[in-house]
Amino acid sequence: MARYGFIHDKLDIKFLILYLMARVAAPIDFPTLTELTMCDEGVDYFDFAEAVSELVNSDHLTLKNGLYEITEKGRSNGAVCESSLPYSVKHKCSANLVKLNGILRRNAQVRAEISPRESGGFTARMFLDDDGGNLLTLEFFCGSQEQAQRLADGFKTKPERVYNEVLSALLAGEDSET
Repeated sequence: MARYGFIHDKLDIKFLILYLMARVAAPIDFPTLTELTMCDEGVDYFDFAEAVSELVNSDHLTLKNGLYEITEKGRSNGAVCESSLPYSVKHKCSANLVKLNGILRRNAQVRAEISPRESGGFTARMFLDDDGGNLLTLEFFCGSQEQAQRLADGFKTKPERVYNEVLSALLAGEDSET
């Protein structure tokens, strides 16, 4: 079957994968890599899956805990070959990468973890970071894992609001309390 689009063979797909992986803000899973790579009508899924496997086997990518990351070898080899990718493909990739990198950066800056306590119950720890480091760390005792998960989910949904509310409460003068 004839392929439409600018990507025509497995080598082109490998160049595209290396181009994308050099620009993602954090390691990504296979479905996310698939979604990014399928930006051109010429990309065949089976060739794509095979290309990813070959890039891992040749040490251009690493696979750890289900997440793919580019290696230094992949970064340097990809940089040499990226000029062979058509401008329209790079343009589509850039638009998709802007969205994804925003999500990846936020996920790296807003984290929560739940751990059981030896004495019973659970600890919910929540972290808010920025480029300079940690801004806020909260730790709560929770009677159940469900309660800890609700706290973690609420924090992840609105971390800026939690941060601002804590600051407002701490900085409010004594005369404003009733």
